[in-house]
Order: sequence, then C-alpha cells, then structure tokens
Amino acid sequence: MTLLSKQALNSLSSQYNLHPFEVRPATTMLWYKFFATLVLASLFAVGTGCARFERANNPDNWTADQFLNKARNALNSENYEQAIDYYQQLEGRFPYGSHAEQAQLETTFAYYRSGERGLAMAAADRFLQMHPAHPQVDYAYYLKGVSGFDPPTGLMALISGVDPSTTDTTLARESFGALRELTTRFPSSRYAQDASVRMTQILDVLAMQDIGIARYYLSLGAYIASINRAKYVIEKYQKTKAIEHALGVMVTAYQRMGLEQLRLDTLRVLRLNYPDSHYLKSS
Repeated sequence: MTLLSKQALNSLSSQYNLHPFEVRPATTMLWYKFFATLVLASLFAVGTGCARFERANNPDNWTADQFLNKARNALNSENYEQAIDYYQQLEGRFPYGSHAEQAQLETTFAYYRSGERGLAMAAADRFLQMHPAHPQVDYAYYLKGVSGFDPPTGLMALISGVDPSTTDTTLARESFGALRELTTRFPSSRYAQDASVRMTQILDVLAMQDIGIARYYLSLGAYIASINRAKYVIEKYQKTKAIEHALGVMVTAYQRMGLEQLRLDTLRVLRLNYPDSHYLKSS
C-alpha cells in the first residue's frame, strides 16, 4: 500500500476543505481539558443556582419572617388576596409565637382594606378572643370599629326611597361597641381620639336611621308610631344632630292628628333649642 506524503496529504486536505490529522502539542491538550472543566463547572454552578432559586421561591422552605415580609409586600402593593393567603400560610406553618399573632392582626387589616367588612370584624374578634392581653389589643378594637362603620351606607338609605326600617345597621352598632370598648379601656391609646370622633359619627348615622323610620311611618299615616320613634331618638341620641329632626317629625304628626296643644308645646321646645330650624318656617 502506498502512503501519501505529508505534502500530498496537505494538498488533499486543502482541496476538499479537510483538516489534516496532526498531533497536537501537550500544551494544547491541557488547554482543552481546562476549558472542558470550566464548562462543566459553569453548568454545575448554573444548576446549583437554579436549585437555590427554586428553594428560595418555594413557600415550603420559607421561614416565618419570609412569610411575613411576603405578605406585607403584597399588602403594600394592594394585592390583598395574596397578602391574606401568605398570612394564613404563615399561621398554618408557624401557629405559635409572635409571628402568628402578628399575622392574625394584619389579616384583619388586609380584610378591611379589601372591603370585606364582615370578615375584617370576624378576624378582629378572633384575635381579641385568642389574645386578650396582647399589647396591640387597642389596635384590634380600632380595626373592628373602623371595619364596621361605613357612613355613606346609612345616609344614602335615607334619600334612596327605600324603607329605612329594612336597612341593616348591625355592623355599625357592633362598630360602635368596639370603639366604645377602646376608649373606655384604653383612653390613652393613640387610636382613642379618632375612635371618639367615629363614635359621634356612628351615633349621628344611627339616629338619622331612626328619623328615617319615623318619617316613613309619617308617610304611611302611622302617626303614633312616628311620634314614638321620634321620642326614642330624643331619649337615645341626646347629643346628636337628629334631635332637631325628631322634634320636626313630632310637630308634623301632631298637626296631622289635630293635637294643637301638643304641636305648640313641641314647637316651643324646637324654637328654644334650634331658633334657626327650617321646621319653624314650615309650621
């Protein structure tokens, strides 16, 4: 067999674009080994990094602090549903200790911000029952109070034409009870002053709710029921703006019943306490 010379081999390789089989120096072989090792190390590092990333983002591996931070970030982003989910997972994984207690309290706030008034009040009640001596009990009462009070609801009912006696004020009354508990037990609380203002607002709304009922009875011709409801407002809500309206309802009811002396007596009280009342002009 005839062997090709090195010159002929190189010529053939050049013609067909082939690479001649040459013996590489030892330094070149070492470089390839180093490069291969480097590639494998890089792949291993990437794989390890991915595994760490997956572990870090797997709630099964989170600490209580991580759950709390994730929940607060979601809360600050107004992603209330996600925040509540994180709080609940935290409490499920770490049911004892300060983190679980804080999660319960912040869950109340998350429900409140999301507009879930009933759930917020229930969460506040749960916290108060489980941790009656907690240093933030005053805040829990405050959250319950603000969650149950929505002034526009009661006021809109008065002008909507709907029978006001059918409007549910249960949450508003529970709200008032929570705020009263706060101001009574924790008069120096940072939330006490605002709670007092809200209590006054709630009483105004509740009183006007009853005025709406009195007016509704008046429109039906149920004058005795209308007068009794107005008297109830005067006795129950003495420091509210509704007193003027209660007297006005009574004046109208007495007039329609033909009870002139009672009408005049009520007008006298109205004029004494509310000299600029529009009810005086219409009577």
